[in-house]
Amino acid sequence: MKRTTKTRGIVAAEPPSIDPLEEFDPVSSSEENSPHKNDDANEGTFIIQDINLQPREYDEDSSDEEDIRNTIGNIPMNWYDEYPHIGYDLDGKKLMKPKQGDKLDDFLRRMEDPDFWKTVKDRQTGQNVVLSDKDVDLIGRIQSANVPDPSFDEYAPWIDWFSSEVMDTPLRAMPPSKASFLPSKIEKMKISKIVHAIKMGWIKPPQKPSTEKKFYMLWDSDDKADSIRRIHNHIPAPKTRLPGNAESYNPPSEYLLDDEELRDWEAKSDEPWKRRYNFIPQKFNSLREVPAYQNYIKERFERCLDLYLCPRAKKMRLTIKAEELVPQLPSPKDLQPFPTVLAVEYKGHTDMIRSISMELHGQFFASGSDDGTVKIWEVATGRCVKTFKLGETVRWVEWCPNKSLSLVAVAVDSDVVIINPGVGDKFIVEKTDTLLAEPPELSNFISNERMVVAAQWEPFDQEKWDLGIRVMIRHFKPVRQVTWHGRGDYFSVVMPDGLNRSVIIHQLSTRRSQFPLNRSKGLIQCVLFHPIRPYFFIATQLHVRIYDLVKQEMVKKLMTSSKWISSLAIHPGGDNVIVGTYDKKVVWFDLDLSTKPYQTLRFHGNAVRSVAFHKRYPLFASGSDDCSLIVSHGMVYNDLLQNPLLVPVKKLRGHEKFNDFGILSVMWHNMQPWVFSSGADSTIKLYT
Repeated sequence: MKRTTKTRGIVAAEPPSIDPLEEFDPVSSSEENSPHKNDDANEGTFIIQDINLQPREYDEDSSDEEDIRNTIGNIPMNWYDEYPHIGYDLDGKKLMKPKQGDKLDDFLRRMEDPDFWKTVKDRQTGQNVVLSDKDVDLIGRIQSANVPDPSFDEYAPWIDWFSSEVMDTPLRAMPPSKASFLPSKIEKMKISKIVHAIKMGWIKPPQKPSTEKKFYMLWDSDDKADSIRRIHNHIPAPKTRLPGNAESYNPPSEYLLDDEELRDWEAKSDEPWKRRYNFIPQKFNSLREVPAYQNYIKERFERCLDLYLCPRAKKMRLTIKAEELVPQLPSPKDLQPFPTVLAVEYKGHTDMIRSISMELHGQFFASGSDDGTVKIWEVATGRCVKTFKLGETVRWVEWCPNKSLSLVAVAVDSDVVIINPGVGDKFIVEKTDTLLAEPPELSNFISNERMVVAAQWEPFDQEKWDLGIRVMIRHFKPVRQVTWHGRGDYFSVVMPDGLNRSVIIHQLSTRRSQFPLNRSKGLIQCVLFHPIRPYFFIATQLHVRIYDLVKQEMVKKLMTSSKWISSLAIHPGGDNVIVGTYDKKVVWFDLDLSTKPYQTLRFHGNAVRSVAFHKRYPLFASGSDDCSLIVSHGMVYNDLLQNPLLVPVKKLRGHEKFNDFGILSVMWHNMQPWVFSSGADSTIKLYT
């Protein structure tokens, strides 16, 4: 392979016959002098190497360095990115860009060239310059914050060039006059007059203050502070208010009362303290036309009564800063992770979405809408996997919490439908169909008449089975909510219009139903099973009652201090409850502390529709009709002496209002700190 030499834009083949008198460029030869580099690695550099070539006299002369210098000045070099040249020399000729190698050439040069680590590129000419040992040492000293010149002595002795002593020199060197040595006759006459006046007694020196006490106390106790006399604790009377523009004899027009204001002033004669002024402002041309004030004597007398009868006392004023009243909460940055941004938006429903429910593994979730459909969504992709058309308004969907069953309970008008969604593990889906295909024997069970009227289990129907419906229960009133027990066999149904039969608990394995309440406790809004203990929470319009299912008695009654309860959520630990209300409040209860609210959060500007706890992270969320989703940090400590820490961390917005409705349902992901919200705008949003 031929080697080439590039100088001044001319490429010639090597080895040429080198003329000793030919002009030689020392700058280009000093930039890279390694004999081990190939042509591809020498980007824009050249090497002239001859063993018999003797050093010449002008090898170190840098006069030719100006020939390849770029004379374009201090301008951005990216201006020449699209041109084959990089600038101009002193003669106005173009300086062509050197050959650019690829990454393989750069790797070979890095491996073979021992001077690669101290090779830099000149941006003006595009040439590679090898730094000398002196340059490398200079750069090293500058990087280590040392003096660049090693011969410079930083601690040389100081030379005091100027003296700090000030020489006393006169402003003028004139000889003193003779008059400065002779006493003044005028001053002598003045002094003699003063001496004569003192002798005659006309001028007396100032007397020294007497140290004797002119008065003394008759009794020993009188020299102490007298607390009986008012002069010691005198409190000045408050000053009267200074007259304003309305009291002027020629007030501006805006201070004069018009006809409507005058009628209002006269109508408040029975309540004079509600008037704007205690007089009617009048306007006069001059001060001479102003008559005598008719209430002058009355007001002066009332002022004297105030000074005489109204007691005046000193009060200690507390100087409390506003910052001291606000509790010291941690920064939201220290409470991460929590959702902050909108990640996925699920679209497919044509009407408002009232309820959403998450599968236990967190891969799918179900949604029910007013368009009469239940959709199964995949969380990661946002894809609608299945759609079940039920025909009526879907008010509630709830996924079964049992891992060995694949079931979704749906409240459709006055029916409760159990659906097998057919997603997830195929073995679990087939096992669920096998269990529900054979109904249990009810030969020995005698149903109650009241229960037969309230709820009826529909028999097996092949058409409904093909549509995905496994079990159907018909009720006598519209169903608002369906909630599962933690083990997945029992589920409860809420019918607000059912009076004393508003709540029914069904058992899926035996196809039986029962009434937990004998009497009506009010308009029931929602119910929940305790995640750990055998407790049953029933939220009426004003209170939340907790029942023990084993002892069959009421344990506690939570006083919410609100007008209407909308939703309820229980902490995974089981000792804390949050309640959402239609009067814009979120109420936190600590069951171990009291039956009254531990804290009331007022973050929303409209009715709170849904509240939810996260199962793993110390997070809870609330959705409202103002289209805002408030994410809060709620840390519950194992120490019973330490109160829960509640900190709002993020306010999320994304939904739009539809018929004065905003967010209708809020749900957390089972594994990740992600929150879902469904709204009246027929969309579901995922925030991560």
